[in-house]
Amino acid sequence: MKSLQDYTIVIRPDDNGTFVAYVPAIPSCHAWGQTIDEARAEIVNVFEMIQEEYAEEGLVMPEDVDLVVANVS
Repeated sequence: MKSLQDYTIVIRPDDNGTFVAYVPAIPSCHAWGQTIDEARAEIVNVFEMIQEEYAEEGLVMPEDVDLVVANVS
């Protein structure tokens, strides 16, 4: 069974001073927190709930995706 360590996690600042964490490979796997650490802790909880849903429905967790970070000139 896949764990959160098998996935790329993106944590970025949001417009309102909070932080958003998400797993690009898994739709709806996102969370937020007042700090980076809070966002990281919340994404762990969300991932575990999604993992349980996949298991209950007999689904296989998706593969991770490759991300490219680029600045447009």
